[in-house]
Amino acid sequence: MNNEQEYMTDSQGRKVPLNLVNDVDKLRDQTVNGIVQAALNMRDILVIMKQTMRNEVSSFLELSFEKYGKKVGGKKGNITLMSYDGQYKVVVAINEHIVFDERLQVAKAIIDDCITRWAEGSRSEIRALVNDAFYVDKAGKINTTRILGLRRLEIDDPEWLKAMQAITDSIQVAGSKEYLRIYERGENDEYRQIALDIAAL
Repeated sequence: MNNEQEYMTDSQGRKVPLNLVNDVDKLRDQTVNGIVQAALNMRDILVIMKQTMRNEVSSFLELSFEKYGKKVGGKKGNITLMSYDGQYKVVVAINEHIVFDERLQVAKAIIDDCITRWAEGSRSEIRALVNDAFYVDKAGKINTTRILGLRRLEIDDPEWLKAMQAITDSIQVAGSKEYLRIYERGENDEYRQIALDIAAL
């Protein structure tokens, strides 16, 4: 037995002689490391599989485009590929991360003026919606969906419409992420995503 095998390193980086380590601690360490190694191996397999699937989708799209004399350009997002029998489908989606610039604060000021002008209490539900939309959570973030949802309110007021335009102008795409999801058709012809997340299995 060499020196490396005579010691176990604890969480603070200290080398503890094996004869001073409890058997249960040794077994726990073996169990955890065994599970983690299996997970790391599976992660590497999934990374390769994901890249392989992306390449296969790209190759198919290139062939499909070539049939019509065109080349694939830009990001290949928001695409659904179905098997011939409709049993399976592969979905490639691009989700954009949206942020707002300083014009969002301009929109909030205009909206506040609108609510004040409409008279206290006459549209209290609108005030509640606005306050909820502009609420900043503990992480300093606002809910993008709620902000954009204000634009769906049918309020025919020039100042309100100006505020909605300010919201639209304030939208900035900070980045995007590609998702590849695979679905299987089940009962009632509903598609269920094939889970590749260990927590979902």
